[in-house]
Amino acid sequence: MLWRWKDSDTLESSINIYNVKFRMARRLPPLNSLKAFEAAARNLSFTKAAEELFVTQAAISHQIKLLEEHLSIKLFMRRNRSLLLTEEGQSYYLDIKDIFAHLYEATEKLLSRGAKGSISIALTPSFAIQWLVPRLSEFSTLHPDIDVRIKAQDHEDNSLTDDVDVAIYYGLGHWQGVHADKLHTEYLTPVCSPLLLAGDNPIRQAEDLINHTLLHDTSRKNWKEWIKSAGIKDINVNQGPIFSHSSMVLQAAIHGQGVALGHSVLAKPDIESGRLVMPFNQVLVSKNAYYLVCREAQFETPKIVTFRNWLLKAVKQEQEDIPLD
Repeated sequence: MLWRWKDSDTLESSINIYNVKFRMARRLPPLNSLKAFEAAARNLSFTKAAEELFVTQAAISHQIKLLEEHLSIKLFMRRNRSLLLTEEGQSYYLDIKDIFAHLYEATEKLLSRGAKGSISIALTPSFAIQWLVPRLSEFSTLHPDIDVRIKAQDHEDNSLTDDVDVAIYYGLGHWQGVHADKLHTEYLTPVCSPLLLAGDNPIRQAEDLINHTLLHDTSRKNWKEWIKSAGIKDINVNQGPIFSHSSMVLQAAIHGQGVALGHSVLAKPDIESGRLVMPFNQVLVSKNAYYLVCREAQFETPKIVTFRNWLLKAVKQEQEDIPLD
């Protein structure tokens, strides 16, 4: 049994429309010829059109000739050394000039969106929560045309993926294939809840740490270095919980669970609010620091330049001046 198309009129109509559109597409002139015609008609000069399009006058003449042959219509005429449009040329120019204006406008809008648009930032959850996120409203107010997309990463290594524009790295600043801007000089300083300054075993001097739990950020290395630099003995550094994120260490300290060796950048909001206090002036200058990194090839991308300038300015204004006793 043969299956038959029931609505032959609809099928025939669709085929006819397709054929018309196909024939129209084939009749469209080359874009280069149209560009040459639009520029020459607007300026009424092949020379000015050539200068505008960065080609030779001969190239403009050639494109106009191709267009006239394609249309089988004369578009220009010369009179007393002046270039004039024929009646057909004038009509054609009036019809297409707005199309080119829309093309230029759409292109500029696209380029502007690409230059600004959105910026994707990869960073650790702790830096995002403790430092960047509370300041993003300021950036959004200053640059409402740039949407910020935060991508939290537990590990900084290889976080600058194809879908990320910039990243915040923590380290010595020696990374291959990226441009790195140092953000903060990093200090490590003991921080604790104000409640630990009183009670049965109040913290008044560094030696009092022997009566309190030490809270560790990732490893016990930093506490060992701080204890050594402070010249304190008889303190068991190999005790106390180890946390995988700096923000978790700070939260434990806020809740009075012990004394943390806080990163100056991340601990600053909690110190300023009074949730944490610095019982000693003794600090440990870290060899590591936070860096804003991006690919070398994208260093001058407008949206990255805008974000970098804002970030470096914010850091400069807020850089903490901690005495190095």
